[in-house]
Amino acid sequence: MEAAWQEKNYTIADFMSQKITVDDDQRLSQLPLHSRQLLASKFHKIGKSILEQPEGTKPSDAVVWLQKAFTLADPLEDNVAPGVAELKVTRAFFVAGSYDRAEATLEELIPSIDASPDHASSAYRELRWLRLATLKRRKAGDAALLDGPADHAPSTHCLEKALACRGTGEDCVDRLLLSLIFHCAKDEDHERALKSVETVFNSLCQAEVELDTVPSTACLTVRSTPPFSNADADRSPTLQLLWQYGDRHYHAKKWTEAANWYLAGSHKLFRVNSPTASMKCFRKAALCYIEQREFARASTVIRRCPTSEAKTHYVIFIIAIHQGLEVEAIRAIREMVEAPDFDRNMLLLATQISHQSEMKGVLLSVLETLLKTLNLDNSGETVVEAMTLIRCIIRLALALLVEPTANRITLIDTVVNHFRTARSLTEAACARKAMSLITKDVSWLWRTAYNCAVQGCSEWERCEQRIANLFDIARDLLEALCQTSPVDLDSDMYCHLVNASFSAVSGYGDDFTYRIGIVEQSSAVIAKIVECKKRIVSIMEKGKVQKDDEVLRMQYFIYTLQVFEAEFLTRAKSWVQIPHLVEEIINSGPLALGTYEAVADILWVEKDCPINVLYGCLEALLRASLDHNHLSVEKFSRWLRAICTIILARNMPEDRVKAIGYVEQALTVIEDSHDTDEPYPMDERQWLLATSYNTGTECLQYVL
Repeated sequence: MEAAWQEKNYTIADFMSQKITVDDDQRLSQLPLHSRQLLASKFHKIGKSILEQPEGTKPSDAVVWLQKAFTLADPLEDNVAPGVAELKVTRAFFVAGSYDRAEATLEELIPSIDASPDHASSAYRELRWLRLATLKRRKAGDAALLDGPADHAPSTHCLEKALACRGTGEDCVDRLLLSLIFHCAKDEDHERALKSVETVFNSLCQAEVELDTVPSTACLTVRSTPPFSNADADRSPTLQLLWQYGDRHYHAKKWTEAANWYLAGSHKLFRVNSPTASMKCFRKAALCYIEQREFARASTVIRRCPTSEAKTHYVIFIIAIHQGLEVEAIRAIREMVEAPDFDRNMLLLATQISHQSEMKGVLLSVLETLLKTLNLDNSGETVVEAMTLIRCIIRLALALLVEPTANRITLIDTVVNHFRTARSLTEAACARKAMSLITKDVSWLWRTAYNCAVQGCSEWERCEQRIANLFDIARDLLEALCQTSPVDLDSDMYCHLVNASFSAVSGYGDDFTYRIGIVEQSSAVIAKIVECKKRIVSIMEKGKVQKDDEVLRMQYFIYTLQVFEAEFLTRAKSWVQIPHLVEEIINSGPLALGTYEAVADILWVEKDCPINVLYGCLEALLRASLDHNHLSVEKFSRWLRAICTIILARNMPEDRVKAIGYVEQALTVIEDSHDTDEPYPMDERQWLLATSYNTGTECLQYVL
């Protein structure tokens, strides 16, 4: 047969092969083992030669010879698995290039081999790989390829063999692992695929394998845009590949599958060369659960992540926002700012999220943090941004104040503090002559501060100091606006300036009444009063206010401030300054007559007031009242009695002469008020009579 084939007598060779394999079947079974092996090898050699020299032959002819070779070789094996003969026939079809017939044969074999419990046998693995090779030769699509070895046993087996052979040659564990992940990613059974991946990772950990850290071109073929940038991703190609498949599911809105792929990257296998891999994987998985609206699972996953990075706190913030946990969200923002890798863009995103969630308390905290992180340099754009943030914060805090459950004191302090910040920025802008950049902001701020203070006078209890601060800030902002304005402002602006200044001083004085005996604070209030008087006088002298009623009101402001000053000078025991104040009041004109009585009452009830100070002030006030003919008879009698008592107590001749003059003046008043509605008090008349008689008797005795 072989000689006929070599002489190219193909018909004779074929005839002889038929005789051997078909007609002499019983005789073949009686041949020795080595003879049968030799015969099978001859058939296999002839079949291969047909493929190598196809001229005048057909691939199907080679299949016939190879099939006969496998038929002769089958009985030589001791344990023949079911379908082995058919598998070898299929192999013959594959070698011959008859891929359709090979695939058809495989389709018949797969159900029987799948039913076999021995999936680790060589026949089972060979069937799977042969089918995959056949599909590739036919250039089948992805759908057909996915129907291949879906249980990943061949890849797993190859990886196990590679682990067993490590150190004896080229280490291909990394390539096989990437191949396995590629294969598992195409599996429609997601749980089975990830279970296979986890099993392989556990095997690698047990074998103490260190993965390659050089990026592989295989993993770079999958491109996507993850929820977090991969610019800082670890260099492990396996880890990057896991993330890229997770990204594919993420953008396909398969949140659970994406989370599972990300969590696969948190395996301890990657912690040696990629210490930060777990944190990134946990954050990515938490974002997937957030999209799935499984906030409890997201919270559980993110708690496994260390809190040393700002990105972790950002994810915690998002979870807290979705769960409506305001306190936790605010805490996450504060801790995020303290992290070493903090990026201010995170606060911008947090601002948008807080606004969309309508959680005003969280939004207020985020805006305040955003303002604190703003680099306040000499740039005009920075000042404008800061002013915009301050306006948003103040407006939001005022909106929260009207809510029934609001913490009023804390919110009021927040408003006042941010108004102070705005004042500081305004002063800095004025110094740099950049006021024009924030003119509109300052205009809004002073009006808001003024209105808040006015509203606080009727609604905020025990907040006198805070209200006074708001008036003070409104005055400073308005004053800066007036000083830097290129045109003359309306007189109403200056009226509001005076009102704010007077109200601020009044608030400081009212707040001081709850803290008696503090000399330092009295001095501070006195300085504010003096400054306020000078400011009002300056506005009046410059003619900034034209209306008569406004001018009159400002004059009364000055008189009231003089009374405040007398009261605080008395409390501060500044007796030297009181005569100067009284002289200032007397020179203020007839409209200050009401001030005379108020200052006199303050000095009269003060027990520590020196006699000479009391006498000088009462005498000056009494004379001024008489000159302007404006004083009640009752107070005149009381003041005159005090003055005469002080004078007579000195027991000097010139003092007695003064006393006689005052008594004569009293007699004139008694006569003028006899028939009026306010006659001279009877007890004061009796005192005058007794004092005059006794003083005259003393003088007579002195003469005799």
